[in-house]
Amino acid sequence: MSRKPKDRAALEERIGYKFADKPLLERALTHISALAGGATRANSYQRLEFLGDHVLGLVISDMLFHAFPKANEGELSRRLADLVRKETCAEVARAMDLGPALKLGNSESHAGGRLRATILADACEALVGAVFIDGGYAAAEALVEKFWKERMLKPLRPLRDPKTILQEWAQGRGLPAPAYKELARTGPHHDPEFRVAVTLPDRPQAEGLGSSKRAAEQAAAAALLTRIGIAVDKLDG
Repeated sequence: MSRKPKDRAALEERIGYKFADKPLLERALTHISALAGGATRANSYQRLEFLGDHVLGLVISDMLFHAFPKANEGELSRRLADLVRKETCAEVARAMDLGPALKLGNSESHAGGRLRATILADACEALVGAVFIDGGYAAAEALVEKFWKERMLKPLRPLRDPKTILQEWAQGRGLPAPAYKELARTGPHHDPEFRVAVTLPDRPQAEGLGSSKRAAEQAAAAALLTRIGIAVDKLDG
């Protein structure tokens, strides 16, 4: 189901940016369900979502670096992860009122796709990518500052343990919950050491050691988070 041009124009007004390349904006708002028979995935927002995800990360990293000069790497990483997660992008999409401008297939539209958090988050990232292509870094930076700066300045949420962070990261990307498996238990009964592995689809397995199974699971989750690129300051064993 296509949307009227006035929806696109209204969106441009809300985000404070007018596209020179209107077909680029159209593509940024086109869900794969709306593609006609001969169209490829490249005609949907998926490639722009990929770019926008990385542009968003760079802009917010730069904003955080300058806004919190005394923050260490761990705090900056946690703030970044919170600001670029899918839930936050969906919140921003709602603030933009992105839903009415989306181009969805009839079945997706009737199923409430304009309100679905995953679609809103992906389209939000695609829009950032499209603004970057159309107007350059400065335009993308202005867009991100407009919708993320207030969120960035909010107090940092309490530090969560690695297992919780990893589970939220997986859920935000539509992945199943991380799977933990005890690989070994060594040492004497009064002082054991556990070795645990954690797996996620399409990610290399990570392992952790601990004096309890829970501590080993936390260590494994922290190891996988490090591979993903999310810093963890401390473990809650």
